[in-house]
This record gives sequence, C-alpha cells and structure tokens, in this order.
Amino acid sequence: MRLAIERLAVERGGRPLFSGLSFTLGPGELLVVEGRNGAGKSSLLRAIAGLLHPSEGTITIQSEAIAGRTAPQPEQGPAGPLCHYLGHLDALKPTLSLARNLRLWRHVEGAPDMTIETALEMVGLDGLGSLPAAWLSAGQKRRAALARLLLVRRPLWLLDEPTAALDIAGEALLGGLIVRHLSAGGVAIVATHQPLPIPASTTLMLGAPQR
Repeated sequence: MRLAIERLAVERGGRPLFSGLSFTLGPGELLVVEGRNGAGKSSLLRAIAGLLHPSEGTITIQSEAIAGRTAPQPEQGPAGPLCHYLGHLDALKPTLSLARNLRLWRHVEGAPDMTIETALEMVGLDGLGSLPAAWLSAGQKRRAALARLLLVRRPLWLLDEPTAALDIAGEALLGGLIVRHLSAGGVAIVATHQPLPIPASTTLMLGAPQR
C-alpha cells in the first residue's frame, strides 16, 4: 500500500497542533515520529486511523492489488480497515482470559492470519492464554497488544509509544515484529520518545519546521 499525507493540519481545543504536514510512504517503509509532549504525535496517528478529524489537508490511500485484478484507485480518507492502531491503552477485558480477549478481537477484525497460540508464542506469552488479563503485568499486557497485530494482517501499523512498559527483551521483540512487517511489504508509523532497535526510513520531528 501507499500512504500520502498532504498539507495536513490538526487542532485540539481550537489550538493548532501542526499544519502543512506532508509526506508519503510506500511498501516496506517506516516513519518514526518524534517531538515534545503535546506536539501532536498521537493526534497524527489518530487522524490517519480515522479516530480524529483533521482541520485541513488530505489522507490518500493506495491499497495493494489482489492477484489477477487491477490495483484499486487511490482513495482519500482515513486508513480505517487497512490499519492497526495501537494506542496507549491495551484494550483488554480484565476478567476474561488472555486467549478469550484475543478471540473476541479476532472476531471483530475478521479472518485470522495465524492461530492465537502461534501469536502468543511469537510475543513470548505462550502458556499464558488461560490466565485472566488482570493477572498480567504491564509488560505482558503490552505484549498481548502486539499479538493482536499478528492475528489479522493489516498493511499499515500505527503504533503510539509501543515500547511503553516493555523491558529490553520486549523492545527487541517489537523491533523484530516491525522488521517482519516491513519485509512483507507493510508500512509502519511509530510515535515514540525512545529510540527503536531498528533503523528508520524517515524521522519526522513534530514541533520543528519541516525541511
């Protein structure tokens, strides 16, 4: 897929966070978004995901072609069903088991690309599927959120502070998952204060003039 952002502007409470923001991303590309608190990093991801309405500008998506068919025409509007948005909340129901939480999420999102057991194993939570989500540590809950990215494939990952609560091993795991996604032709935008354990294709500093 290809994502084009043109002269995007976002406000919060009538106060402009950023304006005139433009960039394009194609298959296998990663954008790391940095900036001070309140610069609009989370708001940018939410606008692309369709969770926040920009005050100006356009978001254009060119989705991938299906074998034997012509590639669809670019569409203007948020990424919506083409993206996974991982925000600050882990979105786990505390009284349900970890596996049940993932099963419910998979039911909403559509046909899975792998089993829950495989996804849990890939994020280092194998053997914990029967535990109530409330029993998990903050780092384990974050790993569970990463498992959701694997269950159902989406070409665009929008990750807001994904290293939060992760230990060094968890950060390395996250880096490996992002590399795997990019190698498969995916696109990722990561808002973070912490350096990622992978090289970025592009770094965008919000709150600073674009060059």
